Amino acid sequence: MILLKKATFLFILLLTPFFIEAVDNLKTDIDKTEFHILDIIQKKRDNKELSKNEINYFVQEYTNGNIANYQASAFLMAIFINDMSAEETSFLTDAMIHSGTIINFDELKEPIVDKHSTGGVGDKTSLIIAPICASLGLRVPMISGRGLGHTGGTLDKLESIPGFSVDQDNESYKRLVKDVGVCIIGQTKDIAPADKKIYALRDVSGSVESLPLIASSIMSKKMAEGLDVLIMDVKTGSGALMKKYEDSCKLAQTMIDIGKNLNTKVVAIVSDMNQPLGMCIGNSLEIMEVIGILKGTSLKGQKDLIDLSFKLASLMLIKTNCAEDEKDAYAQIQKVIDNGSALEKFKEMITAQGGNPDVIYDQNLFEQSDFRYCLKASRSGYIHTLDALKIAKGCTLLGAGRQTIDSQIDFSVGAILHKKIGSFVNQEDTIIEIHYNSEEKLKAALSLFEDAIIIDEDVPSKPLLIKKIFN
Repeated sequence: MILLKKATFLFILLLTPFFIEAVDNLKTDIDKTEFHILDIIQKKRDNKELSKNEINYFVQEYTNGNIANYQASAFLMAIFINDMSAEETSFLTDAMIHSGTIINFDELKEPIVDKHSTGGVGDKTSLIIAPICASLGLRVPMISGRGLGHTGGTLDKLESIPGFSVDQDNESYKRLVKDVGVCIIGQTKDIAPADKKIYALRDVSGSVESLPLIASSIMSKKMAEGLDVLIMDVKTGSGALMKKYEDSCKLAQTMIDIGKNLNTKVVAIVSDMNQPLGMCIGNSLEIMEVIGILKGTSLKGQKDLIDLSFKLASLMLIKTNCAEDEKDAYAQIQKVIDNGSALEKFKEMITAQGGNPDVIYDQNLFEQSDFRYCLKASRSGYIHTLDALKIAKGCTLLGAGRQTIDSQIDFSVGAILHKKIGSFVNQEDTIIEIHYNSEEKLKAALSLFEDAIIIDEDVPSKPLLIKKIFN
């Protein structure tokens, strides 16, 4: 018995190193899995370039909930501080695209196109371009966003049309693009879900302003639409996400590089957003302005809006080989405005997405504000400044925009610009017509509208609308 115990002890003693090695190997494997994200964080912290597999790992594991928010926050901050190369940004975009469903329009013979703006004030170009291009035979699937802060959202504007639904599943979305030629919806839960999760974390971790993160966020949603051509409108100026022209150009070039690396035609315009685009700011007011332009009844103050919309639409036609050159593209665009085809396509889209198409003919069907206030010129002279950011913040205080993600929007309120930069005004001429429902909110907003206006006796130079085009 004693000999058996000694033999057993000796056997265990002999096997112990193997057990220890096996446990150590298991621990090492676990550590490698657990700390792989740490290796990636440290690599980017040290300003080293990440591989495609490393970026794929982060996106996949974070989306699946296997990477903690504090680790992901550290990784995003490392990107914010040290930037990403064009190749890394393309890898990140591609991984975010493939984190969810990619819409496939292979059964359609027509070119699949979209346009996206980085956000501005009074920017309703998408609502003009989409029906124009769809009426000319292009297919326009648009995944758009809501407004937050001072920038207006295309979805909020569309929802000011009674009954209009921006919530469509993928099959309905594809069917509407096929049958109508155009459909504008919000991001669904299965399109680029990584973007939704990463964006939310960026918002609370101080990494919102990172150019590669902004570019990959925009491009992942857009390229999940299965596009042939994407036209980007990158805003610059007081009312833009990017205030500095140099930053706007860098963002535009970053998105061009992503498109090239992922085999999608991308064109980016850098356009001015120091004053609001067009005449109207506010949801119902902007839809009414769109309808007027599609009817061909444009006003002098809408020239910048029309010029930019036509330029963006012409690029869509040229890049899809549906127009020989800019002259041909502009002629086609003007034709569908003149013969009513573009307006009819807008009406068809409204009907298909559950809206009341009679708003085309009866604008009283929109919500109307109870009161108007005319902000008049304090002196005679030329308008030098109509600060887009201050005007937008004023409209937000009236209720036209969200101050928090859960804020309710008042579709009826906003502002109409009677004058633009460069206009001559006499003292007491109306510059801004404010639509409001609450005296208290008007009082809170009025100083912003007043501070937005600068009048001087000298003739100012008008801002250049389209500052640069990236191909």
